[in-house]
Amino acid sequence: MCDTLVSLTNDGVLFAKNSDRDPNEAQLLAWHPASDHEPDERVRCTWIDVPQVARTQAVVLSQPWWMWGAEMGANEHGVVIGNEAVFTDQPHAETGLLGMDLVRLALERSTTAEGAASIIIDLLEAHGQGGSCSMARPGFTYHNSFLVADASGAVVLETAGRQWATEVVTGRGRSISNGLTIPDFAAAHARRVRGRVAACARRRARTQASAEAASDVADLFAALRDHGDQPGPRWSRVNGALDAPCAHAGGRITATQTTASWVADLRDAPLHWATATAAPCTSLFRPLRVDEALAEGPATESATDRFDPAVAWWRHERLHRATLIDHQGALARYAHARDRTEAAWLTEPPTTVDAFAEADRLEETWLTDVVGAELPDRRPRWLRSLWETWDVAAGMPATTTARPRMQHVGG
Repeated sequence: MCDTLVSLTNDGVLFAKNSDRDPNEAQLLAWHPASDHEPDERVRCTWIDVPQVARTQAVVLSQPWWMWGAEMGANEHGVVIGNEAVFTDQPHAETGLLGMDLVRLALERSTTAEGAASIIIDLLEAHGQGGSCSMARPGFTYHNSFLVADASGAVVLETAGRQWATEVVTGRGRSISNGLTIPDFAAAHARRVRGRVAACARRRARTQASAEAASDVADLFAALRDHGDQPGPRWSRVNGALDAPCAHAGGRITATQTTASWVADLRDAPLHWATATAAPCTSLFRPLRVDEALAEGPATESATDRFDPAVAWWRHERLHRATLIDHQGALARYAHARDRTEAAWLTEPPTTVDAFAEADRLEETWLTDVVGAELPDRRPRWLRSLWETWDVAAGMPATTTARPRMQHVGG
């Protein structure tokens, strides 16, 4: 599941997205330069190939490790896009373009938000959407909605199979989640039971309020870290902690985790901020620029669904999963340092390379402190059991997950 929002402030456009996916699905940053292509060239997307265009724009993307497409990203012209899973009355095709493929294709081919929305529509009508949307759960598939923005404004595009509707964003802000929101289109095509399981109405109520109130980048950091009306996750056996935008896996029907987060500041020269890690509450937002490709690190990493200490996303999982043992107690030990670091970066943004290096150093310090504190495991037993299953599947180091010597508190 996911949440995407845009704020139309007096100073310009701000955009934000949480990407919620399977808990062991690493999501990586990737830079791709502008390129010229030969006539009749085709591009292989996740499940199908489509005709290539003569020139593609430079992009920076946040991509699940196994797919060609992207959950969110930006191009050299200041276009940003995020997509959402939506559940509709239209049949699911066995193969086609994923919503994530459509995000990347539109970013590579557009110069404006309006143009990007038109490109998605043309590709959708020509090729359809379909195919598995999860490596961990091959039978899971869905249709998509999109929030597309640039420095001049934003457009919502919602789909059901090959059908679609658009809405130009007006007013102070707009958010989308895992249900159709354009009234007539939703009335015709929404599957509301699936939307209720995804808790999309509750999350969208919070992100819509945040979109209308935000005035700067820090406000959107806070919106993506929102756990609702309490300081930490509220757990449900059905859908984990999916009632609020900062999602944590734990449900037996829907087990979705915020695996990456992105904020775009389009007010002057576009500057993007991405966690490149799961759980924005335990993460630092690092500055990104489309023209500042990394020589090493996130730009060149490869990953799988198994723990790899060479991958920044997986290194952070040690801190994230150690924090989950006692979320409120552990986060209190380093949240102030997290916020202080981001405040300094917002005042004077470092290079992406320097920010990643500093984030790595700080997270190692915070991990050592949290593990050394030997906090009690405050998760209910059913939740511990689920996370132990995911930890074992990923090969997580035992020192940052289950610690039998520690006292367990609660059911």
